[in-house]
Amino acid sequence: MNTTHEKVSKNKNDCQAIDVAGLAQEIKTWGRALGFHDVRIADARADMSEAETGMFQWLDKAYHGEMDYMAKHGAKRSRPYELEPGTQRIISVRMNYFPPKAAESWSVIHQGEKAFISRYALGRDYHKVLRSRMQKLADKIQAVVGPFKYRVFSDSAPVMEVEWAQKAGLGWRGKHTLLLSRQAGSYFFLGEIYTDLLLPVDEPIGAKGSFCGSCTKCIDICPTQAIVAPFEVDARRCISYLTIELKNSIPEPLRPLIGNRIYGCDDCQLVCPWNKFAQITEETDFHVRHGLDDVTLVELFGWSQEEFDTKLAGSPIRRIGYPQWLRNIAVGLGNAPYSQEIVQALEGRLDNPSAMVREHVQWALEQHQLKKLGK
Repeated sequence: MNTTHEKVSKNKNDCQAIDVAGLAQEIKTWGRALGFHDVRIADARADMSEAETGMFQWLDKAYHGEMDYMAKHGAKRSRPYELEPGTQRIISVRMNYFPPKAAESWSVIHQGEKAFISRYALGRDYHKVLRSRMQKLADKIQAVVGPFKYRVFSDSAPVMEVEWAQKAGLGWRGKHTLLLSRQAGSYFFLGEIYTDLLLPVDEPIGAKGSFCGSCTKCIDICPTQAIVAPFEVDARRCISYLTIELKNSIPEPLRPLIGNRIYGCDDCQLVCPWNKFAQITEETDFHVRHGLDDVTLVELFGWSQEEFDTKLAGSPIRRIGYPQWLRNIAVGLGNAPYSQEIVQALEGRLDNPSAMVREHVQWALEQHQLKKLGK
């Protein structure tokens, strides 16, 4: 679609037309000034039939687990104009998040008494950061074109973010299902602005797996073998799902495989060759808070409800709630090397008000009893 010289009037009573090609370039410039590392535009009516079919097949296999919201909106995920009538374009943005000076991930993972938290969650809640910046971008557009229809998203609605980012040319889908960029690997957040502006669209740089070749490192490294095939994840086995989305008990067979990962899992990203190009973020909101990059499980397990609420205020972690936080750490403690300090910490939670927490604490104590006996 060649829209280089296309002009459009947002108001039929306003004879002043908009140079949409120039506007698109301005939007990209403004976006970068607001902290986005790339801004691209996709056609909201692009062919999404393959992605849509794949989504329904994934749902039919129940790979979404207890994430009922994944099935709730049906084809609206792949048809923006049905979710937001009038949508013509999707402005897709990415923002790097890997924090500076964070403890080396493998080092933490290999120290069983430490707590590993996915690096995206060490700072402030990205939903708020991205939405705020995208709103500012929308405000800048409105200052030029006048009132226009738009809606801002950041992992907050039925939007196929990776698919639209790929359509816009931000990257390609890797075999772990995350978006990959030649310039930035995968350590970045995505956001979208649905709009009725007929902006010129960007070309995709490749389809899924375009630059993955024969590499299967992400599939091979997955602790729970949740990547059941290239581009297909069974969320019910994924540590990110188990520690964040699952609200009930973690299946016992999967608990030992979780290790010390108490919030999310980065393994598939850590081994990806493209992350040698990952960029350290300059966004201070994503910098490490409260030493969460390098802290012991026992220390975090000792936090009171008040400490959890206070220290994790503004953090994406806080949304899982205190009982789930304790549940996750109990599993990590159960997998940790035997120590009397850990046993005492666990015993101190045996009378926790949450039956779910007590169950996981009891399991963890049983693991340490076996370790003490040399089994």
